[in-house]
Amino acid sequence: MNYWLLKSEPGVFGIDDLAESRDRRTTWDGVRNYQARNFMREMTQGDEAFFYHSNCARPGIVGRMRVVREAHPDPTQFDPRDEHYDPRSRRDAPRWSAVDLEFAGRFAETVTLARLREEPALADMLILRRGNRLSVTPLTASQWRAVLALAEHS
Repeated sequence: MNYWLLKSEPGVFGIDDLAESRDRRTTWDGVRNYQARNFMREMTQGDEAFFYHSNCARPGIVGRMRVVREAHPDPTQFDPRDEHYDPRSRRDAPRWSAVDLEFAGRFAETVTLARLREEPALADMLILRRGNRLSVTPLTASQWRAVLALAEHS
């Protein structure tokens, strides 16, 4: 099993939106960074992910998700009315991928970015590196456990 951290702005799509979605599932689409896309292509069914709220008053990890469908062509790349439309992408050679995720739980309190930075066990976490703006990043098993421990003690 692999572990991941996926970021979204709560004003665009937050954990409450996921929890209230049909079957508590969503297609994670609109990713337009090649490295983040490649990470999504590494995801396998059953992988666990944290949901991170970004670009908000209290950025941080707010809950958990599970991969229920591995990478497939992102449908938004083909829709000229969608803000994520990519005219260079072709159906026979899609450039962008999406994964399907299901809600797996909400934390009682947000594990804030500030709290993540204070935890020595998370020093190598990609999201904490200066200048990192990736919306999808891998986590090690020890980082996953460390975040869960922080969430339990919030």
